Amino acid sequence: MTESKLNIDRQSLESLLTENFFYAPSFAIYGGVAGLYDYGPTGTALQQNLINMWRQHFIIEEDMLEVDCSIMTLSDVLKTSGHVEKFADWMCKDVKTGEIFRADHLVEGVLEARLEGDVIARKMAGVAISDTGAAGAGEKASSAKKNKKKGGAVVATKLEDQVVDEYKNILAQIDNYDGKGLGELITRFDIRNPTTGNEVTQPVEFNLMFESNIGPTGQLKGYLRPETAQGQFLNFSRLLEFNNGKMPFASAMVGRSFRNEISPRQGLLRVREFTMAEIEHYVDPKNKDHPRFEEVADIKLSLLPGSVQLEGSTEVIQMSIRDAVAQGIIDNKTLGYFMGRIHLYLMSIGIKHELLRFRQHLQNEMAHYACDCWDAEIKNSYGWIECVGCADRSAYDLTVHSNRTNKKMCVSENLPEPLVYEKLVCEFNSKVFGPKLRRAAKPVQDYLEALSPVDLAAVKEALDTAGKATVTLTGTVADGEHQITPDMVTIENKTIVEKSREYTPNVIEPSFGIGRILYSLIEHSYSVRAGDEQRAVLSFNPAVAPFKCLILPLSGNASFKKPVQDVARRLRTSGVPARIDNASSASIGRRYARNDEIGIPFAVTVDFDTVKDGSVTLRERDSTKQIRASVDEVVQLVKELVSGSTTWEDTMKKYPVFETVASE
Repeated sequence: MTESKLNIDRQSLESLLTENFFYAPSFAIYGGVAGLYDYGPTGTALQQNLINMWRQHFIIEEDMLEVDCSIMTLSDVLKTSGHVEKFADWMCKDVKTGEIFRADHLVEGVLEARLEGDVIARKMAGVAISDTGAAGAGEKASSAKKNKKKGGAVVATKLEDQVVDEYKNILAQIDNYDGKGLGELITRFDIRNPTTGNEVTQPVEFNLMFESNIGPTGQLKGYLRPETAQGQFLNFSRLLEFNNGKMPFASAMVGRSFRNEISPRQGLLRVREFTMAEIEHYVDPKNKDHPRFEEVADIKLSLLPGSVQLEGSTEVIQMSIRDAVAQGIIDNKTLGYFMGRIHLYLMSIGIKHELLRFRQHLQNEMAHYACDCWDAEIKNSYGWIECVGCADRSAYDLTVHSNRTNKKMCVSENLPEPLVYEKLVCEFNSKVFGPKLRRAAKPVQDYLEALSPVDLAAVKEALDTAGKATVTLTGTVADGEHQITPDMVTIENKTIVEKSREYTPNVIEPSFGIGRILYSLIEHSYSVRAGDEQRAVLSFNPAVAPFKCLILPLSGNASFKKPVQDVARRLRTSGVPARIDNASSASIGRRYARNDEIGIPFAVTVDFDTVKDGSVTLRERDSTKQIRASVDEVVQLVKELVSGSTTWEDTMKKYPVFETVASE
């Protein structure tokens, strides 16, 4: 049976993260606020390293244009983008206590708990359990102490096979249900508050944006931005000019975004303030190829297409990006290229390959602007969590902002050869057209110029046969019917010669939730030493580790102080973050262990031989093996290990293992 969640001791991990101040609830001494967190020194360094690697992998290697736009966003901007109307989730309430739930999460949690209860009941009865029967939801059923979850306490109750299959089908496409559909599920399956057992209300829509006012009068309305994308779109024309008018190109931004989550839970996975890293890649809608597609074309991804989900399945398909694009599973090469680059980035920071999949959005969950979208989902102890979205936003954003502001947001390119074609054209006799229509002249002209060739041909036919045509306006300053006659306009075929082409670019948008990636990486890096469950290790790779090197004296001997400070200074001035642990009251083994908990990959120990001959030991965290060399050699070696120019395996071939009497 394939487990739907990563099976780790989350309670022990959360204790480790709290003790080492990776992050903690904001305003904790005042009782805290759900969905808001402060990062401590370790978490801040880890997050910054993830961002630095992201910038190197995308902005620098792809030559993207980085911007930093305003957090406070004008209401009119978000009305135009559709966020004011559509950026919402469905919520329901406990009818007695008033406790709030996000409706889809409540349904999902309750059904998963029932399926886990079915697994327990079948095991107790000695009944064989199929993958289908468990629906991928029973991975923790064998451990009673882990039975508490978002769907409530798991109760061992056997379900009918057809009910199990139905639950599985619902869970496979839970994101495809709207408010009405979720309400029907709540009623049909008697979904209640898992804690109180009380009924819940029918789902209602809740807008997720934080509203505010700009200025002292309160008349200028704004919102804390729900994404960084809009600022990038509004600056498109400036960015295009900065890029010398060349297409395609991309802008990128790292910054804070805000979403007033209905019921923030699951630590960093669902919060109200978070760091996003977003890319807006502008591409010709007639050519969505990518010049670097071949670099990623043969990467095999774990894909979960929408068609598979609609069949009630969550089985992934292993397929190369090349084949997925060729078969139309991934819409175009640029979208496929960025999915490949997302995969490579997540692998480079330490996400496990087998715990990553790309799930295609179902039609009902598709963002209002997207024509295709895939989520990079990372499996952790909470299940499969969306950490990166990769959407083809079409030309939606640039088009709506251009229409709203009457500012062009398009590209003009010279054609290699002039384009010659026949086109039906409407020309206006201003001496007659304006005086006859007066205030309706401009709206009628705009209406005629916007007509399709077929509709314009119908107007021409009416003018030719009846001597007049009727135009009906709505939503203008001159609504109603207006007559036009042949003396006002001339509609005829003309030969058009175009030497340039004007178009509104489409946008491919990879959007990264840094906090979700960070937490998933922590879980993927977490383990305990074999034979000693009290010794936890975070096996971060050197590039992302918050601190790269630990420096510690063997004891509190005064002669160790200078060499410890010297090694630390030399590493730090070389750009290697180093941490000193000089708490000599603890054993060397204990100090190694507590720094393994924060993921420091290397440790330099200063001892009595250091004072004599200038040599130190260098320990590697995962193997716990050590070598001994001069301070000069070790400092250089640590720099190379951290930069990735050498590996510990190569180091072990060059230096003999140093056996120490100090206990680990």
